Formats: sequence, structure tokens, C-alpha cells
Amino acid sequence: MALSNNNSEAPTPEFLLICFPNYQTWQHWLSLPLSLLFLLAMGANATLLITIRMEASLHEPMYYLLSLLSLLDIVLCLTVIPKVLAIFWFDHKSIGFSACFLQMFVMNSFLTMESCTFMVMAYDRYVAICKPLQYPSIITDQFVVRAAIFIISRNALFSLPVPILSARLRYCAHNIIKNCICTNLSVSKLSCDDITFNKLYQLVAGWTLLGSDLILIVLSYSFIFRVVLRIKAEGAVAKALSTCGSHFILILFFSTVLLVLVITNLARERIPPDVPILLNILHHLIPPALNPIVYGVRTREIKQGIQNLLRRW
Repeated sequence: MALSNNNSEAPTPEFLLICFPNYQTWQHWLSLPLSLLFLLAMGANATLLITIRMEASLHEPMYYLLSLLSLLDIVLCLTVIPKVLAIFWFDHKSIGFSACFLQMFVMNSFLTMESCTFMVMAYDRYVAICKPLQYPSIITDQFVVRAAIFIISRNALFSLPVPILSARLRYCAHNIIKNCICTNLSVSKLSCDDITFNKLYQLVAGWTLLGSDLILIVLSYSFIFRVVLRIKAEGAVAKALSTCGSHFILILFFSTVLLVLVITNLARERIPPDVPILLNILHHLIPPALNPIVYGVRTREIKQGIQNLLRRW
């Protein structure tokens, strides 16, 4: 859509995504590592899902939660990366009004769903190590179903107002989004209305959801480490820590990437504007690529399941 040069308040039928406005010439080179990471993320998560589905020994609550994490990663990748690559390869910068706000909803809700899944998995490890005798009666298939319903409903309901509030704004003259994806702030700042409430709601909702998950994760692991330090049997400490090592690595990486992204956005005046854009893309790509690999490398049952699957093929 051609840009309007006046202050007309006609509705905007579509937006234009301008990736890396200061570095348009080298974005084609960036598409190569992004496409390789995208293929790695999709292939690794699909392999993990198929392995858990096909191997009867992996039909346990812990692996069901891991399957949920892989499904969330796949949806996040498919929501963001294909559009970014289409912009890089074919210069398809336009995105429809509805499609933009749908992408905004999926990104906000599924990111918090992933954080909530890590929290439930931390509780699973807490019960496994701190209450091993009660584990079979607490962590059941019914528990996983209830946890999945809670994860989806809580985060979808709290994230839904973000795109609704943005969609209700009046978009007057400009339709160029200086980003590769439809983030709330990148889109809302194009409006001719006051966006203070939009920014405030996203800030409060985001930090409430992610913050509560992080607090519960820290509490779970503090209880785990306290119990582990009391174990005096030889090799018991290493065995106990190995059961939650993969999960702890994923949480640490997820939190670190998110923290770096938040810091770069807060220090936007001191950092080139293209850096937060790149970090935002990588945050939707690198964790999905690494999550199944970390679990596959560090978990003996999953490695054995993948080997069995390859032998069948």
C-alpha cells in the first residue's frame, strides 16, 4: 500500500515490515543462517515428537511435557520465521491487518506458554527428587492434561487483550513497521491514538506471567538443591542432578536470552535499533532449535528411542 502523505484517518488495510532499516543490503546474507536454524529447529522438534509418539517407554508424564514444549516451539517458529525469510528472499514486506495482530497474539501467548511449561517441568523435577515415593501418584497423565489446559488457558486469556487493544487503535497515515515481526510496540506506535494503556498492560501482564513462573522455578530448584545436598549416598548427588540437568540448562538459556532482549530494549538509545530486531528474531528461533537437542543429547531414554526409530526407518 502506498504511503499517505497527509493525516487521513482512513483504516490501514495492511502494514509493511521493514527489516533492519539501516542494513538492507546484508539481510540476504542473514537469511542463510536463519534458514539453517529454522530447518534444524523444525527437524529436531519433529524428530523428538515422533520418537516420543512411537516409543512406548517414553509414554510418561515428563516426556509428555517435553512434547508440549516441542509443539509450542514449532508453532512459534512457523509464526515468525517463514515471514521473515519471505521478506529477505522475495521482498514480501506486506502483511494484512488481521494477520499482523494474529501473529502478535501467537507470539505473546506462546512465549508465556513456554515459560509456564518450564515452570510445570520444574515442579515435575521437584516431586521426582524431593518426593520420589509420591511421584507416581502426583505426576500422572491426568496431571499433565490439567497442566496443559492451565498453561494454554491462562496465557491465552492474559495475552488476548494485547492484540485487541492494538487493533482498536486508529492507524492514520503511516503503515511502515520498522521490524521483521508485528510486536505490540512496533505496531502501536504507528497509531494516532494514545498508547499508554497498551504499553502498561503488556508490561504488567508480561512481567506478572513470566515473573511468577520464574519465582516458582527458582523455589522448585532451591528445594531440589537443598534435598540434594543432604544426600550422603555415593553417586546419589550426581544421579539426582542429572535428572534435572537438561531442564535447568534450557531454563537458564531461555531466561538469559529473554534478559538480554529486555536489556537491549531498555537501552534502545545506546544500541543500534537493528540489534533488538535481530535478538527478537533469534529468541523465536534459537531456543526451539536447542531445546530438543539438549534433551536428546543428555537423556539416555530419548537417545535410545531415536536410535530405535532410525533402525526402523
